[in-house]
Amino acid sequence: MAKKPTQDFETTLKELEEIVGRLESGDLPLEEALTEFETAIKLVQQGQERLQKAEQRIQILLKKDQDSELVDYQ
Repeated sequence: MAKKPTQDFETTLKELEEIVGRLESGDLPLEEALTEFETAIKLVQQGQERLQKAEQRIQILLKKDQDSELVDYQ
């Protein structure tokens, strides 16, 4: 199940892998599988958001324009 949205990327990925394992086992009742799937979708979205923010930060750091303003990553 999804934890608070502030968990780090690695924790999100680990939780997603666990859900995939449970879904692939085929042992879950339909309703529970749907709930797990919904949770997995939310985790994927959280992970994608974190990756996009990291990519943006890297792009800022790699810019040749030294006047670019850096902001704290949240």
